[in-house]
Amino acid sequence: MTPPEKPVQSSGSGAEGERSSQFTTVSGHPIRRLYTGSDLPSDTDLERDLGVPGQPPYTRGIHPEMYRSRLWTMRQFAGFGTAEDTNARFRYLLGEGQNGLSVAFDLPTLMGYDSDHPLAHGEVGKCGVAISSLADVETLFQGIPLGSVSTSMTINSPAAVLWAMYLAVAEKQGADWKTLSGTLQNDILKEYIAQKEYIYPPEPSLRLVIDTIEFGAQRTPKFNAISISGYHIREAGSTAIQELAFTLRDGIEYVERAIRRGLAVDDVAPQLSIFFNAHNDFFEEIAKYRAARRMWYHTMRERFRAKQPRSWALRFHAQTAGCSLTAQQPYNNVVRTALQALAAVLGGTQSLHTNSLDEAWALPTEAAATLALRTQQILAYESGAASTADPFGGSYFLEALTNEVEHGANGYIAKIDALGGMVAAIERGYPQREIAEAAYAYQMAVDRKEKIVVGVNEYVMEEKPIETLQIDESVAHGQEERLRRLRQERSGEEVSRRLDALKRAAAGTENLMPYLYDAVKAYATVGEICDALRAVFGTYEEIAVT
Repeated sequence: MTPPEKPVQSSGSGAEGERSSQFTTVSGHPIRRLYTGSDLPSDTDLERDLGVPGQPPYTRGIHPEMYRSRLWTMRQFAGFGTAEDTNARFRYLLGEGQNGLSVAFDLPTLMGYDSDHPLAHGEVGKCGVAISSLADVETLFQGIPLGSVSTSMTINSPAAVLWAMYLAVAEKQGADWKTLSGTLQNDILKEYIAQKEYIYPPEPSLRLVIDTIEFGAQRTPKFNAISISGYHIREAGSTAIQELAFTLRDGIEYVERAIRRGLAVDDVAPQLSIFFNAHNDFFEEIAKYRAARRMWYHTMRERFRAKQPRSWALRFHAQTAGCSLTAQQPYNNVVRTALQALAAVLGGTQSLHTNSLDEAWALPTEAAATLALRTQQILAYESGAASTADPFGGSYFLEALTNEVEHGANGYIAKIDALGGMVAAIERGYPQREIAEAAYAYQMAVDRKEKIVVGVNEYVMEEKPIETLQIDESVAHGQEERLRRLRQERSGEEVSRRLDALKRAAAGTENLMPYLYDAVKAYATVGEICDALRAVFGTYEEIAVT
């Protein structure tokens, strides 16, 4: 199979021609005025092909009762300033009804640098919480019982280091690791494809990912050691089909690597979860989630011969589309977010983050974050969306769209297989190029007003400024002082000994998680640990995509 053709822009004139891009699917096929049974394959039997929720092929959901038995986890992404600042926001959100934590880290932490590193200047605490050592993580979760709260951490290249710190805090709290629940993002492939927050070359980076999966399968069975992320692929400008295809193909790559390590597929697959975007096209997004479950089921059964139902069932978290939010008329973002969240719920998400109205301006204020949480609560308790599983199942339009998305995504996966897998495809710039072309096509459609963005290229009006959250340089100064005291009070000799042990292990083939855990317990910093690994693994520079 070949990837779907790019959408062809209409050259029509008049109202119909100007609005034509609104009446095409993501693969460029025209949307019909009305859908009937003739739009489905001639041998379609909806009862047979769709099944029921909780049963293969899971098109209609992975749980029989869906939200009637348990609502999705309301997991609002939060992190800014110091660990104390973010701890206060976490405790506030938990008090307002949030039932899961999601940690945003600042750019120096994401890139494996301490807050006092020269490259961290101007970025400390700005796009997430500043974390440099176990002491910061202890403060971050102070008063929050990790044994009873599900935690997600959006961290990738240094993911194993931050996870070791999380496990050390849980141990200090007396929590049993086997009861810990949550998700480590830890998806390095999407960094090379889209987000670009990588440190090491692909092979040692993948080794670290598989180390965490192996360690988690043995020690933390309820904690997902990786969340394979399509979210950032979509934020970089991909289509829904590209997001789905590249995400699932990344997942295939991780499973193949784990099997190569000697792990059984049925030990690995239950530890995997997916992180999808919830974008603007309401029906297309629902179709994407339904197609994803069906594709994952067939992949696990047919490609990997998985035998356990828990391996077949794709679980996913959704976040509303940050890239769809506008600085112009920011209160319009409340409506966008509500519709995107509704699509994720009707598509069967297991957990959800709703973006705040002010995120195109700055980090969310407390008031904006509260409104974003209330959006989920209104969907859960007032809309009726949680009353039945897959309420659109059997819709001629939705089933036709689900088939189309699945077909297009399978075409991309076949292309990547032919290139030799996702690492080979990344090294040739294939997914990066596809995303860049899709992003360019979208922007051209907006510029030509073939795609209307309310408040941006149509219905524009004069605006008043909104209140924003300000993060000043006092955060960086405080972090620098904490790091100075930490280095004075800890045993420098013990830190050096454990970092040397980590470097020796990195030069070999052992699982690095025990060595990382030993290093963080001695209060080695994120930067020191990542520098030790840089000395062995080197760093990665991307080849320009042309």
